Amino acid sequence: MTDVFTDLVGQDHAAARLRDAAADAPQARAGLPSSAMTHAWLITGPPGSGRSTAALAFAAALVCPNGGCGTCTECVAVKHSAHVDVEHVVPESVTYSVAETRELVHRSAMSPSRAPWHVFVLEDADRLNAESANTLLKSIEEPTPGTVWVLCAPSTEDVLPTIRSRCRHLMLATPATAEVAEALTEVFGVDPAMASFAARAAQGHIGRAKALATDESARLRRQDVLRIPTQLHDLGSCLALAADLVATVSDDAASICDPLEESEMKALRAAYGEGAEGRGIGTVERRAKGAVKALEDRQKRRRRRVVRDQLDRAIVDLIAFYRDVLVLQLAASSDLVNDEMRPQLERVAAESTPEETLRRVDALERTRHLLEANVAPLLAFESLTVALKDPSLA
Repeated sequence: MTDVFTDLVGQDHAAARLRDAAADAPQARAGLPSSAMTHAWLITGPPGSGRSTAALAFAAALVCPNGGCGTCTECVAVKHSAHVDVEHVVPESVTYSVAETRELVHRSAMSPSRAPWHVFVLEDADRLNAESANTLLKSIEEPTPGTVWVLCAPSTEDVLPTIRSRCRHLMLATPATAEVAEALTEVFGVDPAMASFAARAAQGHIGRAKALATDESARLRRQDVLRIPTQLHDLGSCLALAADLVATVSDDAASICDPLEESEMKALRAAYGEGAEGRGIGTVERRAKGAVKALEDRQKRRRRRVVRDQLDRAIVDLIAFYRDVLVLQLAASSDLVNDEMRPQLERVAAESTPEETLRRVDALERTRHLLEANVAPLLAFESLTVALKDPSLA
């Protein structure tokens, strides 16, 4: 069966529930009792499990006259983020601001334009703080007829109780390595050997697996990160490696954000008639300054988020490295995530104890918390590299 849910890798149970809900949606829209469909959903699952894919597929199924065929104008519009009744919201900063959430609530009060439903897909619902969550709560409790909220988060514990208690929960699992490899081969035409490596290295993260399989620069950056544990010789090397990593991530963030920021600023200035002359131009210029400042603030928040997300990815790769070290130290039967680095892993395993490895993993997890608390990345990673060199300091 080919439809909008086909791209959900290893999530047959979730796809079945969402198909049932979409099939029941016309009945619910007519105000009749419906057991499968509801107006607020919370989709959880580990990073890369396909939360946003599932949410957008469900949105397409709700606005599609055929329940999510995947080929009609409505489904194609959702896939390309061009459907007027489906809003895909990704926070540009570390948290959803109250102003941003109020704007969402305001738009949710509007009736759908051409589809039966007005669907809001909120990525990273765990970034709703107490104030923004309370702002959203009323709309989720008493939504406008035809409005559907689909929130995505890593787990129910990451979402405030007031929000999660009013949503129907759908949990996704981490796809099996074989399922991810098969998807890379069949959908993206990746060589089977490369697909197997990427699926194993990504640990079930589908987006990460695709990047590793198709982008050589992503593979090189990952190799640079995984070399850190074997290059920590003294305090100087610890500080240098931390600085190099943060600088590389900042450069990567610039390559992502710079073109987008330039395009946004150019469009904004054009909208305010940059270079125009005549009566009233002084008022327009004053208004333009305020709009430019607001855009610059949003861009700074987005850049900080990109940097943090890239650093978090590096931490996840390092956790996988030390997980493999622990597997070797305990002679466990689990497969290695980084099997291609077995000689380096065996050397680190032989030079340390399981207790030291666990302390290193704790230091990595603590660094994630420091980044969430907005500690300066360079300071956080200098502390981390020192702790990785000497776990007793952790």
